[in-house]
Amino acid sequence: MLHLRMITPHHLTEQLVGLIDETVGTTHLVVLTGAARDPEGDVVLCDVAREAADELLQAMRRLGVDESGSIAVENIDLSISRRAEEAEEEAPGEAADAVVWEQLAESTHEESTLTITYAAFMIVATMIAACGVVLDNAILIVGAMAVGPEFGPLAGICTGLVQRRPRLAGRSLFALFVGFTAAIVATTVFSLGMTALGLFHEAMLENPRPNTSFIWQPDPFSFVVALLAGVAGMLSLTSAKAGALVGVAISVTTVPAGANAAVALSYGDFSQMWGSAVQLAVNLGGIILSGTLTLVCWKLLWRTQESRMIRKPGAPRGPGGGAWKGPGRF
Repeated sequence: MLHLRMITPHHLTEQLVGLIDETVGTTHLVVLTGAARDPEGDVVLCDVAREAADELLQAMRRLGVDESGSIAVENIDLSISRRAEEAEEEAPGEAADAVVWEQLAESTHEESTLTITYAAFMIVATMIAACGVVLDNAILIVGAMAVGPEFGPLAGICTGLVQRRPRLAGRSLFALFVGFTAAIVATTVFSLGMTALGLFHEAMLENPRPNTSFIWQPDPFSFVVALLAGVAGMLSLTSAKAGALVGVAISVTTVPAGANAAVALSYGDFSQMWGSAVQLAVNLGGIILSGTLTLVCWKLLWRTQESRMIRKPGAPRGPGGGAWKGPGRF
């Protein structure tokens, strides 16, 4: 479940309380009259089932609570309450399948902003991958994939497109472009420096590399894997199962492709550089395409449940308000 804390001006409190009361899956409603000082107003607290949260948040924003006061959302790790169990049973759908779009937009906003930390992770990950390329070391390649932060901007692009937030999509695209550009430039210089120190040799790049040659040789499977990774990544974000993102990160060759392009550029091997660039483009494009389609499908699926989020007048609280419990459950 989620815990909501709202600060609302006095003239909106009654409407807000009525909105919460008529939304299924809500419980533990508390109103603290005059408790807020900045801004002045009332404090309203409630818990809501995750599957009903998005509809309630949108209704609150239409009411103007976010403009005249504030809305804070927190995850509840443990709630020992019979009323909470009844609220979750009452809400249509399953918590693991529910998408809280405001939460998704906020998380992707943070992950898709171009910062020094983001750029540093991109550069370091690409340099690690460069070592893996010249040493033909699959372990270093996997490590670089796990370190790379590029899925944040990719998710931001998908979310921005589906939610029609051009600023989010544009900022994410800018962060992705600048991040990879900076990483490739820095890794090219890194490769030249390692060559000057005698640690890298052109023969290491040109010799047969059974473990890493796939990086600059894209094939149909590159696109298929990127599509599957995009689906898995967006499902992980929307269901708050962040652990799956590690698997997504090490399933696509975005950072390694950038690294191979940089090392190849440092030696003037434009064939490998071009192949790596195509591999990078295929992976990025596949993730954006499938990630966007996944969010579109999820949005259409949950839109069919909007009418079930409103409690009928006089209907009792608790389970039984609707027989259908969302995808895969009746």
